Amino acid sequence: QVQLVESGGGLVQAGGSLSLSCLASGRTLSAYSVAWFRQASGKEREFVAGVSRSDGYTYYLDSVKGRFTISRDNAKNAVYLKMNNLTLEDTAVYYCAADQGIIISTIRSPEAYDYWGQGTQVTVSS
Repeated sequence: QVQLVESGGGLVQAGGSLSLSCLASGRTLSAYSVAWFRQASGKEREFVAGVSRSDGYTYYLDSVKGRFTISRDNAKNAVYLKMNNLTLEDTAVYYCAADQGIIISTIRSPEAYDYWGQGTQVTVSS
């Protein structure tokens, strides 16, 4: 099965930028729909951004649309999340998730994903 490892988290000032990486091994990630989720302290895990397997369309949480960009690099078997203009509300543990059989209607649902990375902490300070 596919294994996922996130990296790139850290401490950043509000208004700054950060790039997260999700590196896959064991399988070809291009065959999977991939998404970024985040979970802030005391809150449920929420969908942030995703890219579909079949058509490559991207999907975003409304509050990050225009600020975050999800992209694939198939040569590196990786998916990235570029985050710009970060706010305090973006502070969370960010997770990469993948699934080979997911459909578009469930791409925003964490329950639809079989494979997850370990998470990487993003902390935005004032």
